[in-house]
Parts: sequence; structure tokens; C-alpha cells
Amino acid sequence: MENYKLVEIFSEFKEFKNLDREAMMRIVEDVFRGMLNKKYETDTEEFIDIIVNVDKGDFEIYHNRAVVDDDELEDPLREIKLTDAIRIEPDFEVGDDVSEVLKIESFGRRDILALRQNLQAKVLEYEKENIFQKYKEKVGDIITAEVAHSSKREIVVVDDEGIELYMPRAEQIPSDIYKKGDTIRAIVKSVENDNGSPTVILSRTSEIFLQRLLEAEVHEIEEGLITLKKIVREPGQRAKVAVESYDDRVDPVGACVGPKGVRIHGIVRELRNENIDIINYTTNPTLFITRALSPAKISTIVFNDDNTAANVYMENDQVSLAIGKGGYNIKLAGRLTGYEIDVYRNSEMNNAEEDVDLKEFEDEIDGWVIDALIHMGCDTAKDVLSHTPEEVANRADLEMETVVEVFNILKAEFESDAE
Repeated sequence: MENYKLVEIFSEFKEFKNLDREAMMRIVEDVFRGMLNKKYETDTEEFIDIIVNVDKGDFEIYHNRAVVDDDELEDPLREIKLTDAIRIEPDFEVGDDVSEVLKIESFGRRDILALRQNLQAKVLEYEKENIFQKYKEKVGDIITAEVAHSSKREIVVVDDEGIELYMPRAEQIPSDIYKKGDTIRAIVKSVENDNGSPTVILSRTSEIFLQRLLEAEVHEIEEGLITLKKIVREPGQRAKVAVESYDDRVDPVGACVGPKGVRIHGIVRELRNENIDIINYTTNPTLFITRALSPAKISTIVFNDDNTAANVYMENDQVSLAIGKGGYNIKLAGRLTGYEIDVYRNSEMNNAEEDVDLKEFEDEIDGWVIDALIHMGCDTAKDVLSHTPEEVANRADLEMETVVEVFNILKAEFESDAE
């Protein structure tokens, strides 16, 4: 009866969808070999053969021994007495090899139970490792799967082999709504192995997801005619993609958008109407920022001394366009170009050009006074003059006489400019 149950569970193992024939044979043989080695307290590979038939769902174990005279038996594991051999087959003689079938029933109930448990554990271990390796190779690839369960915390989907994959809320586009049975497209973001149990994480918010969608839709990218230089996204809201072509005959922006926008429209729908700006990449920072802030029209760009930030000036009616709904346009432009971008009206530029940094007055105003003014939040002459002398004296903790002298020096600077 126990043998029947063992064969029955073995037959179930061979149906595992993630278990190939060779793996099944290897697992079964390893488990049986381990049991036999433990039982005989030695390596049994030399005198015991295990034959696994995956197709039939069964196995056979043979104990191989050499026939010796009864009084010459030294190693009962590798040798058999002639009298015992004759009971198996009358024609056996000394020196012959005997292969005797070992019945599972002979191992005892406890051994068989342990064998079944080990088989189950090994198969489960193999399946987990198989899933981990399979999806480790797919990291960064788009997959299509069916939603099995959806909750506030995550979406659980299953692939065509029934493997469960997970998409946490942070990896979903905010407007994503899925119910059981829906088909979902996403990239494999990562595969985590937690105590031997693989967890496959999917993402629809990653920049790589948009990259793969573009690569699938725009054959010029796959052919190497167009390079995706950088992608930044606010998932479900807006994305900016910098593209470049080394072939003057290829318009990278036009190729990505497609005739009448046909190429980009499909991607926009997939991303829940996320606005996608395709921008010609350039190493010219002024031109790159100008393109990145489109559709706003820029008048002037002023970079800071260490070339990490840019003050962008434009007409009043262009400021809101540059900032964009929810501030996404300027935020993404900064991430795309690598500059910290601040937007100003042209009128502010004129005022800024007329202003003078307080450090420029070190020859006329004591350094400790300048430090006090800077500490109160005034970096330029106009910053100081925008307050009353009384306010400056109080906030900077300066004598009124000193403040009046500072005001006279600062005002004289602008009066001389006017002349």
C-alpha cells in the first residue's frame, strides 16, 4: 500500500508545470539516494542503481552484488552468498553479478514517510529556484499577465504558467483601476529572494516601462537609428523623453511621434493619458533647457557660477506654461536637463540686473555689518533698501547710526548708476 501511495504522489510531481523531465529525474534520484545512503550508512552509488521513469510516473531500485562462496562473504552490501543467489536464480555461479530489485515496502513506514516529505520539499525548492532564475532574466522586460486579485495595497497577477507576480501601489499609475480577470502590461522591476521564496515585483511607473513601450513602437530605436538619451516621468501626469539621431536623414522626434501621432498615441493610452513630450537632445544647455520647458517661450537664461542652476526669464503670459499644471513641466525639465530651474518674469530680470550683492560693498561697509545684514535675510543692496532703517536696526541688531550710514552708501550706488 505504501509503495502505491509513493508512486501516486510521484505521478503528481511529474505534472508540475515548472518541473522539466530532467529535473524531475534528478530530484527523485537525489532523494532516493539520500535515503539509501542513510539506511546503509555509506555511499550506495557503487552498488545500488536507481532508475526513474518520469513518463510512467514510477521507479525501480536495483541492488547489485557479486556472487561469492558462502564461507567467503566479507561485505554483504557488495557481495551475496552463492546459496542466496541460487534462490533468486538457479543458474547463478560464483563470480556472477546479481541485480536484485529492492521493494519500497522493505524500507519501513518511517523511511517511506520521510521519502515522500523530502520529495515534496525538493520539488518545492526547485520550483522556487526556477521562478527566481526565470524572472531574474526578465528584469526590465515587459510582460502581460492576468489580474488574480486587487487590493488597496497591491495587485496580484498570474502569468501563463500560473506564477503569482506582485505590483505594489507605488508601482501603479495613480489612475490604474483593475479587477479580477483584466489583462495588465508592466515591466519586471525586480526579483527578491526572501528566505528562498522568490517575489517578483512589477512596475508601470518606472521610466524603463516607457522606454520599452517606445522601443516596441518605434522600430528606428531598435535599429539603432534613434537613441533614447534620458526619460523622466510623473506617472499618469507627464513625461519628457530626450532623443537623438546620428543620421541626419532621421528626425528622432517625428519618428517617435509617428504620422499624425499614431505611434505616441498608443503609448499615451497605455499610460492612462500621460502627456509625453519628445525632445531633441543637445549638449547646448541653453537650447536643451529651452526645449525642455516647451511650450513656453523663453527670453533669457542665466546660469549660476557652478553651472548647476539656471534662472529662466520670460514674458508674464509664458510663466504658467513653463511651470505647467501641478508644476510638472518645470519639475521634469529640471530632472531631464540636470539643472535646478527657477522661472522669472522679464521685469524681474531688469530689477535683478540693477541690484548689487552686499559683498561688493566690503570696501565701504565693515564685514561684521554685512554679515549681520545677510543673517537677517538680505543678500543684495535692494534687499536692504526694501526695509525701513528702523526695521534693519531692530532685525540686524545694529545701531541706528550705523544703519543710516549703510543706507547712504547703498543709495549712493544707485544714484551714481542713474547719472
